[in-house]
Amino acid sequence: MTDAQGARAAGSGAVRPGRPVGRSGPDAGAAGERRRPGPGRMVRHVAPGRPEGHARSWRTLLPAPSSRAESAGAARRAVRVTVAAVVGFYPAVHLLDQPVFALYTLFVPVAFGLLSPLPGSGRRRAGTVLRALPAAAALITLGTYLAAATWAAALGMLFVGFVLVTGASIGPRATGVVPALQLCYILACFPPYAPGTLGDRLAGLAVGATLTILCEWLLLPEPERPSYRGRVAGGLELAERAVRDLLRGGADGRVTAERLRTAGRELRFSRTAAGCRPTGAGAKDRALAQAGYATRRFLDLLAALAPLLRAPADLPSATLLRGLATACADTAAALRGTRPPPGPEGVEEMIAQYAAVRGVPPDLREDPHALLRRQSTLLAAAVSAVTVSAAVALATGPRRPMPGLPLEQFWYAGASTPRLWRVRIADHLTPRSVVFQNAVRTASGLALARLVAGSLDLSHGFWVLLGMLTLGRTTAGATWSAVRSAAVGTLIGSLAAGALLISAGDMTAVYAALLVPMMLVAFSVGPVGGPAWGQGLFTLVVSTAFAQIAPVTWELAEARIVDVLTGSAIGLVCGVLAWPAGARGEMRRSAAALFRATAPLIRLTVERAATGHSAPGTRADAATALRRTMRYWRTAHASYAQLRTEPPPRHAADGGPDWLAGLNHGSRVLVGTYWLPWSQGTAWPSDAASWAREATDEVVSATLRAARFPADGVTVRLAPLPPGVLTRLPAPSVSHLVDVEVWLHALASDLTAAVGPGSSVEGGFW
Repeated sequence: MTDAQGARAAGSGAVRPGRPVGRSGPDAGAAGERRRPGPGRMVRHVAPGRPEGHARSWRTLLPAPSSRAESAGAARRAVRVTVAAVVGFYPAVHLLDQPVFALYTLFVPVAFGLLSPLPGSGRRRAGTVLRALPAAAALITLGTYLAAATWAAALGMLFVGFVLVTGASIGPRATGVVPALQLCYILACFPPYAPGTLGDRLAGLAVGATLTILCEWLLLPEPERPSYRGRVAGGLELAERAVRDLLRGGADGRVTAERLRTAGRELRFSRTAAGCRPTGAGAKDRALAQAGYATRRFLDLLAALAPLLRAPADLPSATLLRGLATACADTAAALRGTRPPPGPEGVEEMIAQYAAVRGVPPDLREDPHALLRRQSTLLAAAVSAVTVSAAVALATGPRRPMPGLPLEQFWYAGASTPRLWRVRIADHLTPRSVVFQNAVRTASGLALARLVAGSLDLSHGFWVLLGMLTLGRTTAGATWSAVRSAAVGTLIGSLAAGALLISAGDMTAVYAALLVPMMLVAFSVGPVGGPAWGQGLFTLVVSTAFAQIAPVTWELAEARIVDVLTGSAIGLVCGVLAWPAGARGEMRRSAAALFRATAPLIRLTVERAATGHSAPGTRADAATALRRTMRYWRTAHASYAQLRTEPPPRHAADGGPDWLAGLNHGSRVLVGTYWLPWSQGTAWPSDAASWAREATDEVVSATLRAARFPADGVTVRLAPLPPGVLTRLPAPSVSHLVDVEVWLHALASDLTAAVGPGSSVEGGFW
């Protein structure tokens, strides 16, 4: 297991389908799993007996029905944002007559509470806003002074946009506050150039942020959700009960296997609330994510074993299974905080003992090859349990070295947090990273929007940047869909706002009375209704708010239309020119690079096993290939995480590549490189070594073919073991040989599943 749990696609705006958002993790969802319609996704309604074409003009305006929980969450958020905004805004406007101060007290709660997808419970969201205050103050100060010239403000926007989007990759909290921080700079960098108002701006920030923190914490706060620690602990507790039931012979193997697989699927990040996913760059988040991924692998291996176990099992296997059950219970207790983390030493000792005594007993009544394969699968499960124990010890206890374990697997254990942040960001400073692409697309779009708004002297020009920021998507098609909906919504909202401004005139009391109900409706319906509802209702909100700050006419609604359409056009241009396919093309390239990088590792690992070297131990011969594979693995996972947020192309065929299987192939290669062979042995005889090299050549060749994604898939044909070799090899070496055989079969299965059908390979247990 490497750092791929932390690789992620960073966001830069409100969560929408196709926007770059916090990463869903390497196991974000099974490839081929149907995506549920998101907010604002196109839903087609066709009347009975009416041609489908009659519905097309409306399909982008009708949002997909949101769940009750989504609607309830939006309503709670609307109440918090509205209260935080008006409590500071009304006194500033009507009592203090401070328009700049009033603008920021209104703007800050909307930016942090509504436009930023803050993760976690109310208490955690409040803490996130508090931590972001220094950065927000710095950006307001920077924008205030760079507003002196359009070119300076645009260059500052380019720098700020790139740094914020790239830096958001360090964790979900950073991702959540990026839109608000961008908007702090955007609002401050527009004319008038008035450094003398900086005090009012910062005071408005302080008041607005304080009210936001209090409301997030105390007023209808977001409920606590089940933690990822608890979910991992639940999976381990299920594994412990399943193992004990199987050893007693009191459980149906197939039913138990299905329960274990279901529990493993529940540990996917796609099944976990965004605020509970351990996707940060820090050591504890990395360790907890690694524990979850290893627990999934452990549950899947137990599920493969469950139908094959017969009570009583062979004595070494039964002993190891009992030890693993105890280790699962102890590790789960550590995750729940009822005992100190046990560490991996106990499971390591059990593995060493099992590797020394496993083999074919003299009174065996079944196929010895089947027994050896089952033992190899059990040993692989035990290795996953070692990873779980070590990762949980790092996630719940103080940092400590992990002697005897692969250094590359737990490389982050002794690293400082700033270094881990640097590693995460450095991973994405390449044009092949979707995070880098998002940063370039967003920063260049915002800078161009600032340049256009300043050069054309557009009234309320910051709406241009706000429109570009909230409507931009990671694919050109998704951006065009959002822009069409937003244009219609803005037009309707502007007409309604113009009618209101004409009829109410300069009666400030009318606008003051309408602001609260309009905010409640807009902030409840807009986030779940899609771009059309969001832009239309937001137009009414800003019109009633600005009408209280300064005298306005119906021309304010006209300016709103012009600004939003300008920002939308700029976002669309950037979406077309900068990686218009989003993560799809990059997913293919990064998966191909991952396949090519794993090929030399497969060969090195089998060669080490054939010569009788032990593991874990030195991997100096594989260091370069390991580094390349780990880097491509993290990049591929970031692409996959973003791909899961994007709508599938309309012309996509059902039999496309299974990206998750390809990522699992890379993970399996890394685990094999860390741990194969399992114990000290002797060199294999010539026929066994020759078979291993031929089988390795076949898998390596298939891996390189898979990197080209041939239309007819990849077929892997592994020859059976040489006749009689299992009876001629001593016990440790014959077990090593079967370990390699099972591993190669599993790699072949991953490849054929990833690239397409057409395989004749026998499915492996591991």
